[in-house]
Amino acid sequence: MNSMKKYDVLTIGHISLDYNIDYLDNQIIEVGGAVIYSSAAAYALGHKVAALTKIARSDEDRLCAFTIPREDVYVKYSEVSTSIRNKYHTADKERRTCTCIGQAEAFRESDIPDGISAEIYHFAGLIYGDFDGELIKKLSSRGKVAVDVQALLRHADKASGAMYFEDWADKKEILPYVDFLKTDAAEAEILTGLADRYKAAETLYGWGAKEVCITHNTEVIAFDGKRHYAVPIRARNLSGRSGRGDTTFAAYITERLDRDVPEALLTATATVSLKMEKPGALKASRADIENYIAEFYGDVSGK
Repeated sequence: MNSMKKYDVLTIGHISLDYNIDYLDNQIIEVGGAVIYSSAAAYALGHKVAALTKIARSDEDRLCAFTIPREDVYVKYSEVSTSIRNKYHTADKERRTCTCIGQAEAFRESDIPDGISAEIYHFAGLIYGDFDGELIKKLSSRGKVAVDVQALLRHADKASGAMYFEDWADKKEILPYVDFLKTDAAEAEILTGLADRYKAAETLYGWGAKEVCITHNTEVIAFDGKRHYAVPIRARNLSGRSGRGDTTFAAYITERLDRDVPEALLTATATVSLKMEKPGALKASRADIENYIAEFYGDVSGK
């Protein structure tokens, strides 16, 4: 009897205790991290989702931030947990200074739970060192690989914790193993030197990524080597901006399991537009997202 537990996606990433300080110096402390936002989005759409995270034993209360069933959260223990201070300098939160307070230990192949399989292995890291290119290579032999490039570009100074961006040295070696690549517009420019995100997507595809998703505060684009697709962001308010890229990408990659690029992109963009109305991880149903599409995206074809 086959006891293998099968998932659509295994999302791999650290939970973070975030200290978010707005431009008026108001502070909100909340549990976040790409693994939280990503798993919530895919789960809201009805996909079978697992999450793998690493935390200190003393921080197990952070697991309550997951919206997926607890039995689908796989935990490894680290001496410290990840924690980040985000100081926003403008009301629109487009500019911020980030400081690493703590970083959990890197993910290794031995951390992948026995007895499970996934259609997609989603690398949802936060800081350089959360995982390496070798793990991407190894998991590409088990299923499709999705990579949010943030954790390959965002470094933390070991002495001060100051966070800064630096190009991904191994990108041309590792990108051929990546089925889905996600960047934001600024990250795409760091990787390619191109401010034009459409041209940047073409360059990243040319280096080996099979599909490229680039987020921007006005739209989300996808490129599959044949044509560009774009869907505008239509959020009614911006209260829940944290985790918007994570939400978009997780929705896109899981929808791609049985939908074409334009359908998946439309669903993903509507999902993040709905998510931005409330802080925290998305708590919604597929029906909620479909209703949002009907109300706000009637002029956008998903075909």
